[in-house]
Amino acid sequence: MQLARTLIGHMTALGTDIPERILRQVRLHTADAIAIGYAGARLPEGRPARKLLAACQAGGTRGASMVIGATQALPPALAAGVNAASMHVLDFDDIHDVARLHPTSVCLPAALAAGQVADVDDVTLVRAIALGVELMCRLGEAIRPTGSGHAAGWFLTQLLGYLGASLSAGIALGLTEDELVSSLGLAYMQAAGGKEAANGIGTDARGIYPAFAAMGGVQAALMAQAGVAGPETALDGRAGLFPLYLGAPLGATATERVLRRGAWAFSATEVKRWPSCRLSQPYIAAACTLRPRIADLANIRDIKVSINASAAKLCEPLDQRRRPLTLHDAKYSIPFMVAFALTHEEVGLHTLTESCLGDPAILSLTDRISLDPSLPDNPGHPPARIAVRTVDGTRIVSESVTSLALSEEALYAKFAGCLALAGLAGEIDAAWSAITDVQAQTSVLGTLARLQTATGAAAA
Repeated sequence: MQLARTLIGHMTALGTDIPERILRQVRLHTADAIAIGYAGARLPEGRPARKLLAACQAGGTRGASMVIGATQALPPALAAGVNAASMHVLDFDDIHDVARLHPTSVCLPAALAAGQVADVDDVTLVRAIALGVELMCRLGEAIRPTGSGHAAGWFLTQLLGYLGASLSAGIALGLTEDELVSSLGLAYMQAAGGKEAANGIGTDARGIYPAFAAMGGVQAALMAQAGVAGPETALDGRAGLFPLYLGAPLGATATERVLRRGAWAFSATEVKRWPSCRLSQPYIAAACTLRPRIADLANIRDIKVSINASAAKLCEPLDQRRRPLTLHDAKYSIPFMVAFALTHEEVGLHTLTESCLGDPAILSLTDRISLDPSLPDNPGHPPARIAVRTVDGTRIVSESVTSLALSEEALYAKFAGCLALAGLAGEIDAAWSAITDVQAQTSVLGTLARLQTATGAAAA
C-alpha cells in the first residue's frame, strides 16, 4: 500500500475517537487564529493580506465562502488563501516547535471555506481541523528540521500545509477515502514553499506564504470531489514529495512516528506569546530578563548574542538585519527584536509597528550587537543566551527561559486584544465562549457570521 493511502486510512481512523483535550485545544487555537485574522485584516501591518484580497477580487470574482473582515465572499480556495494570509501576516499564529510549522493558520481556513460550502456541523468542522493540523505536525516531527539540510530550505508550513489543508478541506466536504487519497496527490502536484522570501530583504511576501497552501489544499479537495484522480504515489514514489523535495524517502522509523497511535503531535503546538518569528521569541524572552537589571541602556557597551545555525538565518547579513526595511523583516531579525525588547517594556501589536523601524534608540542598540555561533542546532529551539557588557566592564548574562507557553487566561487576553484592535470589543466574550466550548450550542461558522456582521457595522 502506498504511503498516501496508508496515511489517509490512519488519519481517518484516528478521527473516530479524538480525545476531548485535543478537541478543546483545537478550539482554543481556532479562537486564537480567528482573532488574529480579524486584527490582521484591519491593522496597517496586515497590508499584504489585503493586497492578496484585492488580487483575488480582481474581475469581480464572487463565491460562497466568507473572507474575514471583508464584505465580499470568494470562491472557497481563494477565501481560504486570504484568510490564511490574515491569520499569519502579523506573525502571531501558533507554532509546533519541533516540526517548525504553523498548522492552524493553514488548516483552519481550509476547513472553514470547504465547511461553509458543505454546511457542516461543528463536530465535522473541528474534526476536519484536528486531523489536518495533526497530519502537518506528524510529518514535521518525522522530518525534524534543523538549520541545515534539505528541510532547511523550505517553509514547512507551506510545503506540508498543502497536504494538511487538503485533508481538512476533504473531510469538511465529506470525501471518500479514495477521494481523500486523490486530494493528497493533487495537493502534492501544487506543492511549493521555497524559503527565499525569508532569506531576502525588503519583501512582505513572507507574511502571507501559508495562503498558497490553504488555496492549493482546498482546490485539491474540490478537484477530487469532482472526480479528478491524483497520484497515489505522491509521497513515496520516485518523484514523490519526500524523495524529490526532502532528499530521501521517509524511513521506517519516521514512518512509524507518523503512524503511531495514542499521543497527538498537535498537543505540542503552542500559541505564540509575541507577534514575531518563532526563532526570535527565545531572544525576546532572554532580553526581557535582562532589562530590569540594566539601569540605563546608554551604559551598554556591547551585546553578544549566542546563536545556532537556525537562528543565524535571522541574523545574517548582520548589517541588513540591524536595519530592517519592513516590519516583516524586523520580526524576522533577532538583532532587531533583541534591541526592541530591551528598549520597550511590552512587545505587542500596540508597540511593534512600522513606526519602530526608524527608532534611534533601537537602532543604536542593534549597532552594538555581535554574534557568537556557539549554540547547538537541534530540532526545536533551545533557550537563548545574551550577554551585555556595560561601559564600566560589568557583564550581565540573560536568564534561561525554557517555556514560552501561554496559560488559557493569557490566551483569552490575547484573543480579546486582537478582537478589540479589529473593532470587535463588544463581541469578545460571546465569541470566546462559542468557539472554545466543546459543548457550545453556537457553531464556529455561526460565530464567524456574527463577527462578519459586526465588522460591517463597525466599518460603516
